[in-house]
Amino acid sequence: MKVIFVCLWCSLFCIENMVAQQCCSAKASSTAQFAMLTKSTSFKKAHTEPLPFSFSEQRGVITSILCNDGVKANLYEVRSTKPTTHYVVMIHEWWGLNDYIKREADRLQQELGNVTVLAVDLYDGKVATKRDDAAAYMSSAKEDRIRAILYGVKQYAGNDARICTIGWCFGGGWSLQSAMMFGNNAAGCVLYYGMPEADSKKLQQLKAPVLGIFANNDKWITPAVVKTFSGNMKQLGKQCTIAQYDADHAFANPSNPGYAKVFAEDAHAKVIEFMKKCFAQ
Repeated sequence: MKVIFVCLWCSLFCIENMVAQQCCSAKASSTAQFAMLTKSTSFKKAHTEPLPFSFSEQRGVITSILCNDGVKANLYEVRSTKPTTHYVVMIHEWWGLNDYIKREADRLQQELGNVTVLAVDLYDGKVATKRDDAAAYMSSAKEDRIRAILYGVKQYAGNDARICTIGWCFGGGWSLQSAMMFGNNAAGCVLYYGMPEADSKKLQQLKAPVLGIFANNDKWITPAVVKTFSGNMKQLGKQCTIAQYDADHAFANPSNPGYAKVFAEDAHAKVIEFMKKCFAQ
């Protein structure tokens, strides 16, 4: 009984202090570990509730696709004006597919030009404006369902698609997982302060270069976590560029009252340059 109590206490301590990556990595995937952080009070408090915003001038439309689990999923699709095989798969933060993400999809499509942007809804229609709701949605999102949606997106894009992925926080980790899943169709991956994959065997699946954007003051995706990921990528011979800013987690989110505009715009410029190079190859 004493041993069981000690183990439970240790597990809770690990979650709260992000030691879970070391003590639980053998049993849980990196994305599952990140979802465990929704149990952390400090993690929830670090996500200030988003500023209200309504995006009325949307260029994209909501599209439904049928996934291989037999259930439909929603995408916010901003199509290229010309036929293209270039796609950006965009994955939302823990808030869900809100109007901030839709605006970012419109912006990215306009700046990149001949691409179609697919902003994926991994919450099946749920959007949070309160952090307790966001934590509940993120913790209840099932990995099998998420992967079914992402495979459905790949099929929707087509066999000839060249896909760059991008995501923030919860979506940042899934941006990397998506790029791994997409195989030779993956052209590039942008990972904004999401949990990177810690398993080198899984990272071997990755065919695309990665741009990782991180915050030095992040208490969860810490500089140590970033250094380990960068080292793993280098050891595997994978292309990986890391950009780090003296900012906090979610610094690039304009819905965040703590939005760091200068850093966010610098990171965005790096994203545009990176994706243009990826699509040019």
